[in-house]
Amino acid sequence: MSSAAGRLIVFEGPEGGGKSLQATRLDASLRDDGFDVLLTREPGGTPLGEDIRTLLLRRDGYTLQPTVEALLMSAARAQHVADVLRPALTAGTLVVCDRFIDSTYAYQGGGSGLSITSLQALQGFATGGLEPDLRILLDVPVEIGLARRWAEQDSVNRIDAADVEFHQRVRQTFLDLAEASPERWVVVDARQPLDVVTQAVRQAVARIVQRPSQGLRKEEATTPPDRWS
Repeated sequence: MSSAAGRLIVFEGPEGGGKSLQATRLDASLRDDGFDVLLTREPGGTPLGEDIRTLLLRRDGYTLQPTVEALLMSAARAQHVADVLRPALTAGTLVVCDRFIDSTYAYQGGGSGLSITSLQALQGFATGGLEPDLRILLDVPVEIGLARRWAEQDSVNRIDAADVEFHQRVRQTFLDLAEASPERWVVVDARQPLDVVTQAVRQAVARIVQRPSQGLRKEEATTPPDRWS
């Protein structure tokens, strides 16, 4: 579990749910409230992680086997946990992360058909057992989410370009995970107007954090997010 000193808040969901945008909005809101916040993402968050992200998301050059994809994702995550997440949590920082372990279960598990049991063992090894304090699932029907992504064709990546059935399985896996552990998840309908989604996210986060009495040191965001990723 994460350190009691800090909190790990993770955005999850299918493509086009607005995770990156809502993570950025939450980061700004928490900073305005005086919290010490770190905004980061997966795959990524470290120089190695960003290099692996490029390999994973590029649309040309080669085809990745699901097992290779899962191992690369997990390697990036292990570096991220060691170099960024655990130190920040130990320092008492609120960490806002765009994707974490449940994306592996949804994409490489539900989407690509790898064993969830095997993926759970791999994630435990990669993270040392680190779990989010709050998972926010921004849920959106696949046809709406993909339409949002393809409206910005310059940012469409290899995973966006997978077939609709793949994305349906991904979405259903996220919903199944949330249903199985409702105490760990907050599900938000991402079809709603952006400001309505932002308010729902803020209310969910308010349940696990208390406003500090004074401003604290504020960390820089690690990477600029995409509009609807």
